[in-house]
Amino acid sequence: MTKTKNLGIWMDHASAHVMEIADPIVTNIVVSESTHEEKEKTLQKGESMMHNKEQQQQGEYYKSLCETIKNYDDVLLFGPTDAKVELLNILKADLSFSKIKIEIRQTDKMTENQEHAFVREYFSKN
Repeated sequence: MTKTKNLGIWMDHASAHVMEIADPIVTNIVVSESTHEEKEKTLQKGESMMHNKEQQQQGEYYKSLCETIKNYDDVLLFGPTDAKVELLNILKADLSFSKIKIEIRQTDKMTENQEHAFVREYFSKN
C-alpha cells in the first residue's frame, strides 16, 4: 500500500500557501496576478475590461492550484475568504479530481507556524 500524499492550502483571492505534509513542512506561495494596482490600471480603461481581466487572472490562479492538487490524495483548503469554496467548485466540476478527498475549513489569517500546526493537526486526525 502506498503512503497517502497530503496537501494543505491556506488561501485567499490574492495568494495561496501550499504545504505538502512532510517533515519539515515547506510552504510554496502561489500569487494571483490580480492585484490592486492592476485593478486600478484596468479600471481607467473601463469597468467591463477590468472585470474580464480580473476573471481571467483569477482563472489562471485557480488553474495553477489545480495542477498542484492533482498530484495528491487528500487536500485541505482553508482560509478567511470564499476563494477556497470557489476552487472547490472548480475541482468538483472536473471528474479527474473525483478520487481526491478535498475538505474546506474556515480560518482567519495565520502566521506560517500557525498554518503548519493547523495542517499537522488536521491530518493527524485523519
